[in-house]
Amino acid sequence: MNYELLTLLLIAVVLVLALLSKRTLEPLIIGTVVAYIIMDGWSFPMGWMEAFFDVASNRNHQWVFMVCALFGSLITLLGASHGTMGFSKALGKLCRGPKSTLLVTWVMGILIFVDDYLNIMTLSSCMKQLTDKYKIPRENLSYIIDSTGAPVCTLLPFSTWAIFFSGLFFAEEGVAELGFPTAIDTFIHVIPYSFYAIVVVVLVPLFIFGFLPKLGRMKTAYQRVAETGRVYSLESHALNLEEEENGESLDFQGNILDFLLPIGVLITLAIVTGELFLAVLATIFTCLLLYVPRKKLSLARFCELALHGFCNMIPTVAIIYFAFVMQEAMSDIGMAIYVIGVVTPYLNAAFLPFIIFVLVAGLNFSTGSVWVFLQ
Repeated sequence: MNYELLTLLLIAVVLVLALLSKRTLEPLIIGTVVAYIIMDGWSFPMGWMEAFFDVASNRNHQWVFMVCALFGSLITLLGASHGTMGFSKALGKLCRGPKSTLLVTWVMGILIFVDDYLNIMTLSSCMKQLTDKYKIPRENLSYIIDSTGAPVCTLLPFSTWAIFFSGLFFAEEGVAELGFPTAIDTFIHVIPYSFYAIVVVVLVPLFIFGFLPKLGRMKTAYQRVAETGRVYSLESHALNLEEEENGESLDFQGNILDFLLPIGVLITLAIVTGELFLAVLATIFTCLLLYVPRKKLSLARFCELALHGFCNMIPTVAIIYFAFVMQEAMSDIGMAIYVIGVVTPYLNAAFLPFIIFVLVAGLNFSTGSVWVFLQ
């Protein structure tokens, strides 16, 4: 069926609820339910359930869920061994104030280029205490990490994103006939046209040194820190409570090798095998061999912390899960077909890239998923 404007209703529902509630998971769940109510009426539970289990049984989705959860285990183990503390302390020698700390974060975000999951989760665990020390809002740390994680991966031909896009190019009929000998060559020739990635990476140092003003929520975050000293908002207090109770001072003596050796294994295996899931598993096993024999952690404590870190990622996995369910709902309701049909009469070669950019940016902002237009 052609649902026309109704296909955009679920986008409006998700966007309005998210802005009003300042929440992510619940608007996504409600948006998926609205989609299947539009399509199936009172029998919507069956369609919604089908999408729910389709997402759960998709191997690509399972890969994302498991990688995120296992990263939670790895980060918890690195912290418990004080390896993260040792690395943060080493970086602290370069961090003499707010600007130098943020600049180090930006540089590290570029250097950890193998995968955006690796980049974001590793860098956040290393830099939080340093940015907190200099009263830098967590919002600013998030902005810098987000602006270097995926964007840097899309600009380098030896990342997991290069592998993904190379496969995507050659999966589409006609792209392989552009005259480039290999898929990676095609990806390399596309890099200069990755305007968004280039711009966001360049904007970060401009923001750090004050060439760009603090606006909106970022300005509010800095005002909060100046007035209260809190580096994160009250809304995220519950998420940070356990971290504060179990946290350690930067004066604590950690061994940097307890961080560098596992992360070195992770990066090396991710590059050599091209499979981040196996790399994370091997890294956790490396932590086992590194920490337990040296009595940094007992075997029972190691297993307990690995499970605890895994479970800590469940809220994040839930959000990703329902973003995929939303993708399934948008595909079923035919939203991409409708939007493409609406804009097609106005398309020409000159404006095609701009229109695609606006459409995908709007979709990603409102639902957290860009994949529906790639199907």
